[in-house]
Amino acid sequence: MLIRKYNENDKLELIRIFKRNTPKFFDIKETDDFIEYLDLDGENYFVIEIENKIVGGIGVQIENQHKIGRITWIFFHPDYSGKGLGKFSVEHCLGLFSKNPNIKKVIVTTSQLAYKFFEKFNFIHTNTEKNYWGKGLHLYTMELNPIPKK
Repeated sequence: MLIRKYNENDKLELIRIFKRNTPKFFDIKETDDFIEYLDLDGENYFVIEIENKIVGGIGVQIENQHKIGRITWIFFHPDYSGKGLGKFSVEHCLGLFSKNPNIKKVIVTTSQLAYKFFEKFNFIHTNTEKNYWGKGLHLYTMELNPIPKK
């Protein structure tokens, strides 16, 4: 298992994998949002590979002014579910955040389908908005404070 920085050549495969996660985990209309994210903020995105094959991705955002790190756009090819990719990816991001002394809190926005996963890392559920991502996909805002130090 390898995690590396995103590059433009990864885009089409990531979009294919993203679409494999709709409509179960993402609303189809979020595809354009993900593409825009890659175009504008791709330097903060990471690709997960197994045996030189892209199997998913995860992003980070840092808001220095507010001392917040964010985990964004985490998803994996459905065939690789249950293989520890989520844990591996989130631990990578938390490691990055722990090295930045400005970051005091990490936020993730997810859904009712994935919030329990983030609870395993001690994220606390702070807010819910019904049908935020799409019909039947609710926004769950979660926070981790303080960030575990590596």
